[in-house]
Amino acid sequence: MESTAQYWKPIWLELEPHFQKLHLAQAQSNRAPRGRKNDFRDAKRLARRLLAGELSLSYVPEPEQRLWRMLTRGKQQLVRERGATRNRIEAFLEEIQIKLASVISDLLGASGRRILKALSEGETDPDKLAHLGDERLKCSPAELADALGGHPTPTHISMLKLFWERVELLDRQIADYDRLAAQALKPYQEAVLRLAEVNGFGVDSAQQLIAEVGVLADAFPSAAEFSSWVGTCPGSNVTAEENHSSRSPKGNKFARRILTQAAQAAIKKKGSHFQNVFRRFVGKLGYQGAVWVVAHRLTRLVWLILNKQVRYVEQGEETNPKAKQRRAQKLARALRRLGYEVSLKPIQTAQA
Repeated sequence: MESTAQYWKPIWLELEPHFQKLHLAQAQSNRAPRGRKNDFRDAKRLARRLLAGELSLSYVPEPEQRLWRMLTRGKQQLVRERGATRNRIEAFLEEIQIKLASVISDLLGASGRRILKALSEGETDPDKLAHLGDERLKCSPAELADALGGHPTPTHISMLKLFWERVELLDRQIADYDRLAAQALKPYQEAVLRLAEVNGFGVDSAQQLIAEVGVLADAFPSAAEFSSWVGTCPGSNVTAEENHSSRSPKGNKFARRILTQAAQAAIKKKGSHFQNVFRRFVGKLGYQGAVWVVAHRLTRLVWLILNKQVRYVEQGEETNPKAKQRRAQKLARALRRLGYEVSLKPIQTAQA
């Protein structure tokens, strides 16, 4: 069948238990000439093109993996909503002449949360609110008090309370999604840990990527096909032996976002292989192009780690053993917080 919006899903779910293999075709690859389209001709053309190998087939994972996707994508939607709520709070504070965002980098950080909670409960004294700020803030208590010297009315306080309740609700729901995703992926803890060891990744991003591509990424025969599906590989538009465009394909927007964010984080790791790659290409391709090169290499590495079940070995400069230990402990804490069982022990790994 063709993939049209969400309408293919009920039929797919009905047929899935009765057939060993189903195929979902991208509608564009079964496009008919204008004026010659009807359902019967579409069905014949679909069967003919499938046998000829001319259809572009969509990747539809197994039911268990589809559940993982629902959890990780649902959590990401809530994270975006929390970010939007944070922006609305900042705009609202500007309306009542409170310049908190000018002196605190993160409104929903520890200091910002204490101040916003007190404001929502009716506390308007700038000096008392300033004492709720952390000692490590770059601004002085006097600067913080000056930024909090607004003129909120009782109506403003009530509105701010609604905003704060929304933030607390989103935090609880995000934590619940984290817990459910960790429980669903607990049988595959070893794969999550192997992926989280890669520079730029963490436990959360590892869970999200495994939910998108599977524990073994075995739907993709090679790293090249995997990077093409994600959309991080260079494009090819060759005519007369000349490539007119190397623009990357659109790919899977969820996996593409995770790998782009991982690349942004990996290039900041001092002495890492990916930082060296970034520095080698940034002069020629610019910042965005160099980050995209790192994202492409990360994509191929992810396929290798999942499909071949190997561990990541850092090929960059020798890092401080204490830094390695801190990173291992940080990953272990993150895994234990989500309900995984983790024990740290040194291992001897072969170069992958």
